[in-house]
Amino acid sequence: MKNLDIIVSRHSAFYSPLIACIAGDFLNSEGIEATYNIVKDGGNSAMEVASGKMHVAQAAVSASWGPLDKGEDLTFTHFAQINRFDGFFILGREYDNNFSWEKLNKSKFLYVHGGQPEAMLRYAAHKENFDLDQVKNIFSSGGDQMMRQWKNGEGDFFHEQGAFPQQLEYEGKGFILTSVGKSIGPVAFSSLVCRNNWLNTDEAAAFSKAYTASRKWVNTAKPEEIAYVEKEYFPDMDVESISKAIDFYQKLGTWSGEIAIEKDLYEKALDVFEFSNLISKRHPYDEVVSQPPTFI
Repeated sequence: MKNLDIIVSRHSAFYSPLIACIAGDFLNSEGIEATYNIVKDGGNSAMEVASGKMHVAQAAVSASWGPLDKGEDLTFTHFAQINRFDGFFILGREYDNNFSWEKLNKSKFLYVHGGQPEAMLRYAAHKENFDLDQVKNIFSSGGDQMMRQWKNGEGDFFHEQGAFPQQLEYEGKGFILTSVGKSIGPVAFSSLVCRNNWLNTDEAAAFSKAYTASRKWVNTAKPEEIAYVEKEYFPDMDVESISKAIDFYQKLGTWSGEIAIEKDLYEKALDVFEFSNLISKRHPYDEVVSQPPTFI
């Protein structure tokens, strides 16, 4: 068995294609065992790959733009797409079947600050004719920290990936009101990266084959089945919550299509970061993205 070290920048059911690739039999069928690691606070998953500590990382095409803005050479490349929509939801304390973004005005909004999550949220608000600066924002790094904050009574609204909002709804602690992904539309949200010199190896081809099969399965299998396969990765969440998040992502088209990163979705991601003035120029697709390894 070959061993691969895999690291993710965020851990949620939104990344089911990668989690299922490890939790299911997809990698094992290609003779690969994998370790699943979550980046530590303040860390950078793409840089873990660049340093040679990890073989594959879940990141985003935007992870390359900061180094390129500084004139640095990239030793890693994005070779496969995970999600082609933003996976965040907005949850409120009160049920509202007529929610509009304007209702966030002057509210206490518990949202993930910094980087891509905030950039996408700002762009979605803009598309909905709302300025995110109109809220009384409450800082959070997301995930378990945000869950604790919400349960402690902080915030009127909550912004996180599935299945955190679904779990709160399951516990009777909130109501999902809308999806950020619906407002933005298709975009290159998250991707897989590896070192440039690993891309043409037999290991990369085997991984690509397993990942392709996993992503197709996650896109078409029953959400309940996928949730059960992944359950051990989410010990604090109910299977029903995980299943509901997966069901939504499937219907949105989050994991549809092939694993190659689509150029028009890459350009859309550039639009998002330009809106928040987070990049100095539009970096060419071919400078950041490689095509997936070929396999038989």
